[in-house]
Amino acid sequence: MNDCVIQTHSVSKTYGKLRALDGVSINVRRGEIYGLIGDNGAGKSTLLKAIVGHIWPSDGEVCVLGSQNERQLNSSRRQIGAMIEKVGCFPNLSVEKNLEYCRILKGIPDKKKVGEIIELVGLSQKAKARCSQLSMGMKQRLGLAIALIGEPQILILDEPINGLDPSGIHEFRRLLKELNARKNITILLSSHILSELQQTATTFGFLSKGKLIEEIGISQLHENCADYLEISLSDVEKFVAILDKFCPDENYIVTPEKRVRLIAPKRQAEDYSRLAATNGILVTGLEHHNRSLEDYYMNLKEAAHV
Repeated sequence: MNDCVIQTHSVSKTYGKLRALDGVSINVRRGEIYGLIGDNGAGKSTLLKAIVGHIWPSDGEVCVLGSQNERQLNSSRRQIGAMIEKVGCFPNLSVEKNLEYCRILKGIPDKKKVGEIIELVGLSQKAKARCSQLSMGMKQRLGLAIALIGEPQILILDEPINGLDPSGIHEFRRLLKELNARKNITILLSSHILSELQQTATTFGFLSKGKLIEEIGISQLHENCADYLEISLSDVEKFVAILDKFCPDENYIVTPEKRVRLIAPKRQAEDYSRLAATNGILVTGLEHHNRSLEDYYMNLKEAAHV
């Protein structure tokens, strides 16, 4: 796919008898926020490390910005800013000096970049503070600043909201969306907090026990997680024809069990019963289902590991 900035092709990673990744193929497109969802131990950090080059896959290929061979990958990976697991910094140095060290290490000549990044991530009041004195939220901001210092095209963040309080989560989410929108930075982030990723990501990859069990866009996910009403009827074909005529705005499917499933119904349940009865159709069953993202993920896992 020409618009993909990150692709993995059947990537596997084994540690002795442990298979941390098992044939994982993901596609991260330019300009999107890709949320990697999985329980602790699902393989999220292992996959991100393989992408940034901290580890080598046992099998499969990693492609970054169209590059696949080792030499090209090393060059393309310079366009990645990453924060994986703990924030890497010198605890006895200030925020400012840590970023200055990173600027020199990455060969960035413009000394103003440090101040710009500090302001961008909201660390201006802590610029002179030692890193050992920072709160968890401030350390996460510092990690993001370090990842951004080289003006990367891609940000890779592993569990970036771990340990943050609600206001810190809200602010971090706002910052990521701003970076994505204003600077067109593609973001790949992992989390086990499904509800948080649902508010941030535009595409989702679900990992379980080292396997990718689904890759899905936000619109399709909303549709799959929407509440639905399932109706059993004496004459399904007739009811569907009536539904098309009088309720053309409804989104429905006929299930293999010959029930009508209304996805995110726009009317009250009794309206559909009344519509059926008025046209001589008997309603033999009517069930309303609520489906959260957590329910959806649990169903995916159960189906994948049957």
